[in-house]
Amino acid sequence: MPTEPLSEPASPPVPASATSPEEEQRRRFSVRDLTPLLLIRAAHPRQAVLTAVGVAAVAALAGRPTREVLVVLAAVLVGQVVLGWHNDLVDSDRDRRHDLPGKPIAQGRLDPGTTWFALSCAVLVLVPLSIATGVTAGCLYLGSVLIGALGNVVLRQGLLSWVPWALSFALYPAYLSYGGWGGEATGAPPEVLVVVLAALLGVGVHVLRALWGLVPDHADGWTYLPLRLGLRLGASRLLVVASVYTALVVVGLAVAGTRVGLSQ
Repeated sequence: MPTEPLSEPASPPVPASATSPEEEQRRRFSVRDLTPLLLIRAAHPRQAVLTAVGVAAVAALAGRPTREVLVVLAAVLVGQVVLGWHNDLVDSDRDRRHDLPGKPIAQGRLDPGTTWFALSCAVLVLVPLSIATGVTAGCLYLGSVLIGALGNVVLRQGLLSWVPWALSFALYPAYLSYGGWGGEATGAPPEVLVVVLAALLGVGVHVLRALWGLVPDHADGWTYLPLRLGLRLGASRLLVVASVYTALVVVGLAVAGTRVGLSQ
């Protein structure tokens, strides 16, 4: 007796509201690749927030009014965002060559032209925001940002890579010390000890930030300070040493701020 060939049972109809895995993946991809989110990711947000909160906290502990603390917070945050975008723009070719994660410009997900436009707009915001607590204070902070931007281009590959970090951080106490409210505000020079400790803090932050890129930097033939230390101590030991060093400097800043104050 002939038999009919077996056939697979028909698949149940898919409800109109259901979406396939491919559609879900495309949806997640499109949300993840929204330009504002990519700009935030390219701005080195953790470093930006930590630096802004830290400087604003010092302003608050120095007795600055709340409105001034908020302006300091906003100015430092915008300045750090500018430096983050500039760093990723400058390093886009290197980041692409080493296939580094978390770099949307190098990965082709964020247009460099869009980033440059956002950076230009941020600078236009940063200038009046900086001088809102005084022209002298604002110029000092803008100088700090400029030094940081130059550090993204020069000295970074050699033994003097720490110099822009030290100089940039050394200007933070002056920015706070000379600051007040309004463009005509004038303060006093900062304590020398606080300036020196702030510069030492910048060196520690530089080493900690560099730890995550030692391998590609070594592959490119860089000879900067964190890499030399890493080759001598090993990355894990250097992380411990740099963390302890940075913590001690922060404690020293707290003690100096309590004993001698921020301004002369």
